[in-house]
Amino acid sequence: MQLANTRAIVTGGVSGLGLAVAHRLVAAGGRVALFDVDDAKGADAVAALGDASARYLRTDVTDEDGVSANVAAAADWLGGLNACINCAGILGAGRVLGREAPMPLAGFSRTVMVNLVGSFNIAKAAAAVMQHSPTGDDSERGVIVNTASVAAYEGQIGQAAYSASKGGVVAMTLPMARELARFGIRVNTIAPGIFWTPMVDGMPDDVQASLSASIPFPSRLGQPEEFADTVAWILGQRYLNGETIRLDGAVRLAPK
Repeated sequence: MQLANTRAIVTGGVSGLGLAVAHRLVAAGGRVALFDVDDAKGADAVAALGDASARYLRTDVTDEDGVSANVAAAADWLGGLNACINCAGILGAGRVLGREAPMPLAGFSRTVMVNLVGSFNIAKAAAAVMQHSPTGDDSERGVIVNTASVAAYEGQIGQAAYSASKGGVVAMTLPMARELARFGIRVNTIAPGIFWTPMVDGMPDDVQASLSASIPFPSRLGQPEEFADTVAWILGQRYLNGETIRLDGAVRLAPK
């Protein structure tokens, strides 16, 4: 896929990794529909990207009917759809046995609903549109890129819900890629390590330094632009399919 021809939906697209992806695609000549739930940041993102290149659509990724309607609206505004990048997610931290009581099931369910079910919900709605897209080289019609986490492999104490949700994203990558292959749609996943996001930016300096020191090389936090570059490479590398890529500086998370 040529990035200049990219017509993409980016969930979680108004901040952090999603916004970096949007900037990367627009800079290459692509157009993006930003799915998120922060209207103020959505307006700022569109202003920064340009209203000819970006549009914000308030979207709850767990709402099946709302997602279907917004995917259709996005494809209409974009003039087609050939990429979907799922960056929306929540941390959902909490111990199974907390100090006061066991983890409320609603908290576990909410994390799985947003991170796993939400990713599937967006991906299947996007695929339903992409299957009718014109074919490019190798008969490709579209690419779906999901976001997992290294916590899918080395979940820490307090990350049972988060790790389960991200492990599910990893697990559905290959079967989804196999199923959608006949439509010319590729599916890949990125499992980022510790990246510089608004959440990390609010942490004390000593905590940031400790996080950086835990990463073998380079010993620093990942930059959102590096995540965006990886997305761009996946979009352009047609032989990459059904794969999860760790993007983590060789970090392996400790128990806590």
